[in-house]
Amino acid sequence: MPDLLAASSITTEASTSTLETLLLRDRAVIAAGLGGITAISWFYLYQEVQSNHCVRMAEMAMPHMQSWTLTEFSLMFMMWTVMMIGMMTPSAAPMVLTFARVSHNRRMRERPYVPASIFLAGYLTVWTLFSLAATLAQWGFHASALLSPAMVATSRWLGGGLLIAAGIFQWSPLKRACLTHCRTPFHFIMMHWREGGWGAFRMGIHHGAYCVGCCWLLMCLLFVAGVMNLAWVAAISAFVLLEKIAPRPILVNRLTGAIMIAAGIWMVSS
Repeated sequence: MPDLLAASSITTEASTSTLETLLLRDRAVIAAGLGGITAISWFYLYQEVQSNHCVRMAEMAMPHMQSWTLTEFSLMFMMWTVMMIGMMTPSAAPMVLTFARVSHNRRMRERPYVPASIFLAGYLTVWTLFSLAATLAQWGFHASALLSPAMVATSRWLGGGLLIAAGIFQWSPLKRACLTHCRTPFHFIMMHWREGGWGAFRMGIHHGAYCVGCCWLLMCLLFVAGVMNLAWVAAISAFVLLEKIAPRPILVNRLTGAIMIAAGIWMVSS
C-alpha cells in the first residue's frame, strides 16, 4: 500500500509538472505573438512617419485644395487601425493571457477549447470600428480646417476642449466602471464566459467595448499633439497600460484628470 501511494503521488506530481510546463509554453507562445503584433504595428507607423506619407495625404486633403478620395480615406483608416492595434494590444495582454489559461485548463479536462486568437480578434474588431470613427472625425476636422497637415489641432479651443473633456472623464463613474472590468481579467472571463468560437469572439467584443469606453477620450488626445507624433502616441499607449496595472488606479485617474483639465484651461486661455 505505501508503494502504491508513493507511485500515485509521483504520478500526480509528474502530471502537474507537465501541465505547468504546457501552460508556460502556451503563455510564452501567446506573449510572443502579442509582442510580434505590437512590433509590426509600430514598425508600420515608424515607416509612415519616415516617409511622411500620411502628412502628404493630409496636405492633399486640406480644404483649399481637395477633399479626400476613397483611396486616401482607406489609407488613413488603415493607419488608424494599425495605430490602435499597436497601442492597445499590450494593454490587452493580461486579459488575453488569462483567457488562454482558462481555455488551456478546459482543454486539459477534455472540455471544448478555443484559441486565444479568436478572443483577440473580437477585441481588435471593436478597435477597428473605433478607428473608422476616428478617421471620420479627422475627415471632419480637416474639412473645417481644424487640423494642420501634421494632424495637430490648429484651434486652441479644440485642443484645450479635448484636454478638459478627457480630464473630466477621468473622474467619472463611467470611466471607473469600464476600467474596473479591464483591470480584473479573471473576474471578467468568469462573468462573461461563452462557449465555442463565436462565444469567444463575443467575449472579445465585450471586453473591447469596455476598453473603448475607458480609453476613447484618451485616444482623442492624439489630435492635441499630433496623430503621427510617435512620442505622443507612445506616451498615451504607456498611460493606458499604466491605468490597467497601477496599484491605485483611482488616485492615478484623479491626478491625471486634474493635470489634463489644468493643461486644457491653460491652452484655451493662452
